[in-house]
Amino acid sequence: MVSVPRLVIAAPASGSGKTTVATGLMAAFAERGLAVSPHKVGPDYIDPGYHALATGRPGRNLDAYMCGPDLIGPLFAHGASGCDLAVVEGVMGLYDGASGQGELASTAQVSKLLRAPVVLVVDASSQSRSVAALVHGFASWDPEVRIGGVILNKVASDRHEALLREALDESGLPVLGVLRRAPQVATPSRHLGLVPVAERRTDALDAVRAMGERVREGCDLDALMALARTAPALPGATWEPERHPVPPVRPVVAVAGGAAFTFAYAEHAELLDAAGADVVAFDPLHDEKLPAGTAGLVVGGGFPEMYAPELSANEPLRRAVTALAASGAPVAAECAGLLYLARELDGRPMCGVLDASARMSERLTLGYRQAVAVSDSVLAAAGTRMRGHEFHRTVLEPGSGETPAWGLLQPERRVEGFVQGGVHASYLHTHWAAEPAVARRFVERCGA
Repeated sequence: MVSVPRLVIAAPASGSGKTTVATGLMAAFAERGLAVSPHKVGPDYIDPGYHALATGRPGRNLDAYMCGPDLIGPLFAHGASGCDLAVVEGVMGLYDGASGQGELASTAQVSKLLRAPVVLVVDASSQSRSVAALVHGFASWDPEVRIGGVILNKVASDRHEALLREALDESGLPVLGVLRRAPQVATPSRHLGLVPVAERRTDALDAVRAMGERVREGCDLDALMALARTAPALPGATWEPERHPVPPVRPVVAVAGGAAFTFAYAEHAELLDAAGADVVAFDPLHDEKLPAGTAGLVVGGGFPEMYAPELSANEPLRRAVTALAASGAPVAAECAGLLYLARELDGRPMCGVLDASARMSERLTLGYRQAVAVSDSVLAAAGTRMRGHEFHRTVLEPGSGETPAWGLLQPERRVEGFVQGGVHASYLHTHWAAEPAVARRFVERCGA
């Protein structure tokens, strides 16, 4: 049983202010000296970076599509262990989930799996009395979702606030906070959402402090904490990466980081470590060598298209990556990593491990995918089924090699990615907690 006070921060729609409120709450409670566990519903990599700044703890994702509903509670318990409070930021609108699959992967489903009260963040900028009808509708749509209160965002004036509070008096739901319009805490966005923390750390710290100050001034933190404490004990086991016998020499697994490669789930490094690897981070923008003794390489997602000139200019590292791949060492590349291994990106030379060319596109490729491994690789045996998601505005030509990495089953059937020697490269983002054998297999190949 896990007894951690917790809140889910949701909204009727995207753009209502969930990230501002959730991050601000995390910062405000952390400033009170509480150990706050940050979580994000869905596959998003960027918001958890802001959560980590606010709390000093890894931001963690809770994705019921990629990991399955049964893992949501255990993964939450793993992240929240030893904490005084957990704050879970929702995704999209409260009841929006995987397309065509009902409530799957929605904030509503996760709130029910966590038995957590929901705080509804409402953009009140263009309404007054109608806010009560909107809140009533969301609160009554699913009786199993417990909305415990409302935070009103983008409120224009004292008069506007009075009208909103008067309307909500009849709803039976308390107003737990009122935030005025404050563009100074806005965070910059671009083609895939917010600009990641690693690319603007100083400004991001200022933004997080401003969010915390706004929430501290506009919200009833005591009432919110009291609501969080109404969450009952959560039954079930806590997820832990299964530990395996440590080899005489732990193989070094180099993991790309820095501003160009910011997309990673915290559990991946934990799984690699538990499988016996010595996980060492490096920055392809600045480091001219792979970490000493590198036996395997993981290059995850991010924004290499924003740093193509710098990545291309780092020829010593590109040569080192090419040589490592040519040696047959395990290399796992995901989305941005796939582009980095390509021959070129937007005309700039990359590592040339893959005979493919990448370029930016106007078209956003976004969505959940069901996949099956087409052939044996350093990550998975042929026939292994996994779920993942795609999230990019780039095109790779060709999109697959002679031996593709995955056969995608939904929403359309196609093959994708490359298996080439020890290289597994693909656009598909996966969550290894759903299939821990992936990390174990990778580390075993590193020590082979």
